[in-house]
Amino acid sequence: MSLSEHGDTGRRIAAVRSGRRMKQAQLAAAANISLSMLRKIEQGSRRVTPEMLVAIAEALGVDPGHLSGTPTLTDSRVHAAIPEVRRVIGSFDLPEDGPIRPTRDLDDAVRDAIDWRLASQYAALVRAIPTLLEELIRAVHAYAGHDRERAAGQLALAYRAADGVAFKYGYLDLSARLIELMRWAADQSGDELVVAAAAYVRTEIFFADRNLGPALRALEAAAARIQSTATPDSAAAYGSLHMRAAVVAARSGKAGAARDHLREAKEAAGLVREGVYHGTAFGRSSVRIHEVAVNVELGDGDAAVRAAGNWEPPLQLPAERRSHYYIDLARAQLWTGRREEAFTSLQHARRIAPQHTREHPQVREMLTTLLRLQRASRDSLLGFASWARVI
Repeated sequence: MSLSEHGDTGRRIAAVRSGRRMKQAQLAAAANISLSMLRKIEQGSRRVTPEMLVAIAEALGVDPGHLSGTPTLTDSRVHAAIPEVRRVIGSFDLPEDGPIRPTRDLDDAVRDAIDWRLASQYAALVRAIPTLLEELIRAVHAYAGHDRERAAGQLALAYRAADGVAFKYGYLDLSARLIELMRWAADQSGDELVVAAAAYVRTEIFFADRNLGPALRALEAAAARIQSTATPDSAAAYGSLHMRAAVVAARSGKAGAARDHLREAKEAAGLVREGVYHGTAFGRSSVRIHEVAVNVELGDGDAAVRAAGNWEPPLQLPAERRSHYYIDLARAQLWTGRREEAFTSLQHARRIAPQHTREHPQVREMLTTLLRLQRASRDSLLGFASWARVI
């Protein structure tokens, strides 16, 4: 690495650190390096080793490639894995012979896939999901009775995890196919709550087609089939459907219906603890995040900012949901002239779930607007925009 390249890396580190409002001493302590070393790195007079670069990137909550100026491998890994996902689901009814792990191990593997999706860890997810899908498809065809139903339920949730990548990265045809297979597997499971989870995810197809009427009807019909007070899982499924229906209604401009659905979701949230139920995070905090989203969908920035207040989503919530909250809040803040606050919210979103934030189209739109409005864009905004491939 040349002296010029050392300086470029140092300037990027300094720009990101400034954007995080961190002092050099704070970053040095978080990265476990000396303060004098960090100063020399930022000045460009000292080479940063790969180990130090990783430690600094982790302390700043960014990809090491963003600091070094080399492209991240995340996107290429995701795109490279898509053909394998297509191959696996293309033969869902004609599985190849192969091993099937014990049910407990498959449960753990499906849980890992759900966790990666909720944490927006797409590269880790796509590495594991093709093999997991193949194994679960074999299990569904090999087993009978209760064992087959259980395997089908696991397969439905694994299809959902795969869809999390396909939908986020714009493979809408693959997403639609995965959702249909999820619905098929959910029906085979005989579990009404897995069927409800499939109905929740199915709305992505309608979102992509901008066909919101059927989306709202499908959610309402699915919620009507659930006895909300039967178990905590039932309450969570019922509340999740109404939570998403509130957003769909708001996006359709139906403010009254949106608030009715939000009220149902709040009542259901009072019956459960915050957690992940059949792949969907639900509870009081999740509903509050959706309250902000509903006001954003209705175009009411002031109401969205009021709904957020000074509240911060708790750390135990999945990263993707917390990141969504800050992206929605940033939209509302930008609409209401709070540009600095909007950029801060985007930085929060990025720190929480970098892959999710980078792939979010509304993030790029907001960054473009901020760049246009700022007469003299500071390094932190320029660096963020470059990382998000806006400039």
